[in-house]
Amino acid sequence: MNIDAIMRLSPVIPVLVIDEDGPDPVELAETLVANGLRVIEVTLRTPGALAAMTAMAGVSGAVVGAGTILDPDQLLRAIDAGAKFIVSPGLTERIGRAAIDSGVAYLPGVANSGDIMRGMEMGLDRFKFFPAMASGGLPALKALCGPFYDARFCPTGGITRGTAPEWLADPAVLCVGGSWVVPKGEWSMAKIGVLAKTAAQLR
Repeated sequence: MNIDAIMRLSPVIPVLVIDEDGPDPVELAETLVANGLRVIEVTLRTPGALAAMTAMAGVSGAVVGAGTILDPDQLLRAIDAGAKFIVSPGLTERIGRAAIDSGVAYLPGVANSGDIMRGMEMGLDRFKFFPAMASGGLPALKALCGPFYDARFCPTGGITRGTAPEWLADPAVLCVGGSWVVPKGEWSMAKIGVLAKTAAQLR
């Protein structure tokens, strides 16, 4: 499955930071998938992230990827752990080439026209607009979409339940990344299920 197909599976990609004392990864993935969010990004910000991702990848219907990938070594370890797609906060020649050479679905972070041009020189046209709000919000993305009309985006960073519909209404936005679906410290599967179901119905 390529990155375009993955981005179109769900309007919101939950961006997860899973601590060792957090929820059971399998139960969390099952809850998200059951409520309409199949695509799940596990950020590599905690010691147990790779193990959690591997467990979640075994859940039927889940498409689990690794976020916060900073170098080719992390990228390869994430793929070995079962990542179906890779997300990086920025784009460098080194990590971009490593991702392309691996054949994995890749969503690099961009914040400006230089970033997008660098990606397009590598043959990429699907990007994570990050950090979305700090980089100028929707007006900035609309301005970038003028010269880069073929590019499509997953804005992430500062987007909320309230602002997500406005972002998703833009034709260049295929999905958004949202940490609000699984709030920090909120491990009630019932509450997460409600948040996920609401997010899945945004488009």
